[in-house]
Amino acid sequence: MNDFNQQIIDEFRANRGTVTTMGFGDRLVLVHSTGAKSGQQRTNPLAAIPDGDGWLIAASKGGAPDNPDWYHNLLANPSASVEVPDDTADSGIAAYDVLGEDLQGAARDEAWAKFKTASPGFGEYEVNAAPRVIPVVRLARR
Repeated sequence: MNDFNQQIIDEFRANRGTVTTMGFGDRLVLVHSTGAKSGQQRTNPLAAIPDGDGWLIAASKGGAPDNPDWYHNLLANPSASVEVPDDTADSGIAAYDVLGEDLQGAARDEAWAKFKTASPGFGEYEVNAAPRVIPVVRLARR
């Protein structure tokens, strides 16, 4: 894991799910997935949008031309877990088991529009990533 991700994870856990670095606030979740090749546990801090009993996460990778490793991990092993900000939890963070679903077609487009509405930076990622279509995954609580 890179140092920046570890810094974000540490800040998330130390501050009840709030990350002031880069203005993330309480809009991140920590996704725990299993490496597709290694089988090892991986943790990634990701921007998330609440969606019913789950969360939407976008495989934007900052507008890179390829998909992030965590996306490939969730495709190979969709059973995962998340840590999310939760004011009702003693620690300010709740953990849930989730199942990742790679959204397709209109469902993906609708979910992606929510990211662009939430932050203009996602629109820039879309331009920079072209012709790659940025995947969106729904993490449903199990």
